[in-house]
Amino acid sequence: MTTPLTQKRRGQRRQEILETLVIMLESENGGRITTAKLASQVGVSEAALYRHFPSKAKMYDSLLDFVEESLFTRINSIIKNEPSALTRCPRIINLVLAFCGANPGVCRVLVGDALIGEDHRLHQRVVQLFARLETILRQVVRDADHQESLRTPFGQQASVNMMTVYINGKLLQFVRSDFEQVPTDHWEEQWTAMSKSLFRISAPGSQS
Repeated sequence: MTTPLTQKRRGQRRQEILETLVIMLESENGGRITTAKLASQVGVSEAALYRHFPSKAKMYDSLLDFVEESLFTRINSIIKNEPSALTRCPRIINLVLAFCGANPGVCRVLVGDALIGEDHRLHQRVVQLFARLETILRQVVRDADHQESLRTPFGQQASVNMMTVYINGKLLQFVRSDFEQVPTDHWEEQWTAMSKSLFRISAPGSQS
């Protein structure tokens, strides 16, 4: 019979495995993490590893669960507390960039580099995560158009696409530079330039 103490220890071991995986993803940038390497780093056998996670894909699933919960909980808070798209959009983008900058190993998963050769379903989860982010940004821009007299000169979809392409580019640059070029570098100056293209304040009664 499993006791609460045993459950707690299992939870701690699962957390240790995931933390070790993230560290290895950062330290072995460009390399594929095998369960043998991971078990060795944790200090357990591969059999013991599989008692906590039935497959490596499930480990990545748990990492992606952590990412989704961390990002979207905070994004929902931004949307609730920030009144305007002019503040919501940059805060959301900066949140994603800062989160990835603080978690380089996780960033490798999000750009797909760490998932080469892994279950295709994991790639789809990442695609869905960014699609969800894009949907949120699209709704923010749509609300700005309807409620704030803010217009997107190139169209809502093009503006949202520019923001998501910027995020993806920053994350790819971070990974390809061996984590030297931090995603938030030059953020404020770049957002100032982007926002001037993304949004225009329409005069009352204007249809443009």
